[in-house]
Amino acid sequence: MAKKRMLTEFGMGTSLRRRDYTQAAKRGVEDALWHNSINLAELLGREKSDMLIDVEIGVQSPDQVDLEAVKSVFPYGQVSAQAVPGGLDVPREDGGLPTVIANVAISVSFDVGG
Repeated sequence: MAKKRMLTEFGMGTSLRRRDYTQAAKRGVEDALWHNSINLAELLGREKSDMLIDVEIGVQSPDQVDLEAVKSVFPYGQVSAQAVPGGLDVPREDGGLPTVIANVAISVSFDVGG
């Protein structure tokens, strides 16, 4: 397989009060996806199911991200996801759980043969 990246989108998501790394990651994916309307598969004469989607999520506690839940946001494509150290936990002055910020990068590729 010759995987060729065609598109990269970026997003940011938050969990304001629950320190929910998965929710912040899902919101970051939605931020990246919901702000565009790119019909890449159709432009290339391919099926949407042919899209190879790689998701990288940066959060302070990568092990607390439910990757299957993040992948479920995508309506089509072959999705792989990984969580890595990054993002930001912002302490709250009232002593509550910190606000979690997740940074997300989504790359869309196709198998171009060869």
